[in-house]
This record gives sequence, structure tokens and C-alpha cells, in this order.
Amino acid sequence: MSRSKKTRKSNENAPKLAPRTKKHERVLAGKKQVAGNKAGSRHNASMIENQANGGSAKNSDPRHGSKKPVQLNIVKEKKVESKPKGPKLTDEQKLLKLEEDPRLNSLLDMLEEGKSLNQDDQKWLDKQLTQIETLLDKLGLSDEEEQPKAKKAVTDDDLFDKFESGADLLKDYQND
Repeated sequence: MSRSKKTRKSNENAPKLAPRTKKHERVLAGKKQVAGNKAGSRHNASMIENQANGGSAKNSDPRHGSKKPVQLNIVKEKKVESKPKGPKLTDEQKLLKLEEDPRLNSLLDMLEEGKSLNQDDQKWLDKQLTQIETLLDKLGLSDEEEQPKAKKAVTDDDLFDKFESGADLLKDYQND
């Protein structure tokens, strides 16, 4: 069988193509011809306004939005309500107020019963007790029995005796 080469030629009965028209001459029914704005329209708009206003729009910023500077490091400020200040308490009044505190008394009772406190209560209790101690020291009411007794001064003779006894112990150790 012999092979016949196909051709592009069509006969007179074939459908005819519409003549080619240029893009700007074509009219599309019901559709927008070009989608979007032209490139650089933001700048072109300002140039048009500039020309129309005689150069007054030259300083305006073509960008949209707020021009207010934004603070980058944010600092949270706590609003502290000021308490009305009364007369200043004396040390005796402060001490009485601390000793009559019901929370302090209940925590001390719990400790006497042998119960353990949570961490927050223990910190608060320690803080209150140190305040009471400082107030007692200021007022001179601290008991001498509670304070540790001062050690007697160590003399040179005592130190020398202690040194010699250590030497004797060393000799005994070496002999064994």
C-alpha cells in the first residue's frame, strides 16, 4: 500500500475562518476589556494631581494608611491606685498590728500543731516574723535569752594548747 502525504490545503467546501482582527478593534460584549489598573497607577495618579494642582501635591505621600509612628518596644504600665494616706504609725502601733494579724496567728497555730505550710504561706510568714524582729530590736524589747550568747574571747594560750594537742594526735597516728 502506498502512503499518501496529507496536505493542509482544504477544498472549497471546508469551513472558512473569520478574518483576523486586531485586539483594539475587537469588541467583547458584556466583559471588561482589560483587567486591573495600569502598572504604576499609584504614582501616575499623584503625577496627574500634581499637574492639575500646580505642584501642591508634590509633598503628599501616595501611600495609604496612617503615617503615625509605631512604638516597637511595648512597655506595660501598671496603674497603681493611690491609697488615702492616714497618719503615720509609730513602731509600737506597727508591732501591735502585726501581732494581732489573724492570718499570722492561724499560720503559727498550724506550725505548732505540726502541719506543713505551702510555699507562699511560708514566705509570707517569714517576712512577717522578720518585720516583727526588726521592730522589737528598734524598740529594745528583744529578750536576751533569745539572742545567742556571745562566745568568750579566745586567748593565745588556748590556741597554743589546742595546737599542741593536735600535734600529739598526729604523732600517735603516725606511730600506729
